[in-house]
Parts: sequence; C-alpha cells; structure tokens
Amino acid sequence: MSKSNDKFADKAKSLFDDSVDSLDASTLSTLNQGRHRALEALNTGPSPLWRWAPAAGVTAAVLVAVLVTLEEPQVVDTMPESVADMEILLGEDSIEMLEDLEFYAFIDMLEQDGDVT
Repeated sequence: MSKSNDKFADKAKSLFDDSVDSLDASTLSTLNQGRHRALEALNTGPSPLWRWAPAAGVTAAVLVAVLVTLEEPQVVDTMPESVADMEILLGEDSIEMLEDLEFYAFIDMLEQDGDVT
C-alpha cells in the first residue's frame, strides 16, 4: 500500500510542478505579493488581545485566592422567639397567660409598631 501512496504522491507533485511552471508572470507576481503580505502579518507580533493575557491570568488568580481565604459567615444558634413563647405557654403558669392571650397579642402588636417604649 505504501508503494501506491508513493506513486500517487509523485504523480501529484509532478502535476503541481507542471502547473506552476506554466503560470504567467502576472500570476506569479500576485502570488509572491500575497506570500509577502502573509509573512509580514506573521512578523507583526501578537495581537493586542494577547498582551492582556498575563494580566488577566494574574487577576483571576488573585480573585480565586481572595475567595478561598474569605471566612465563612458565623452562624449563631439562637432560639427563635416563637419557640421561646411556646415554652412559656407550655409551662406551669400557662393557664394564667392563656386567659389573657388577646392582651398579650395586643402588646406584641404595639411592640412591633414601635408604639411601646
């Protein structure tokens, strides 16, 4: 199979060389100018976008370092007021409080509105 590939490559090269040899001077000049423009474009250096790549990398690394070192918020376990109220209601003195439940609701409403000091 390698011999058939070599024959094919040789035939293709021969046909290409023949076609290049038969080009006129104007076409050869145009191709040569295009080749020089392509080489100049390669030699102008990296695009402006690549100039910022190191700075972007450093910025990303600093951002990750800051996020990793930030302390997680401290969670304070406090008993919600409603649980404390239920404990009071379920205690031994709850019968007296249940008799005046509307009064305590009224006082609670005033405290929420800020009317009671």
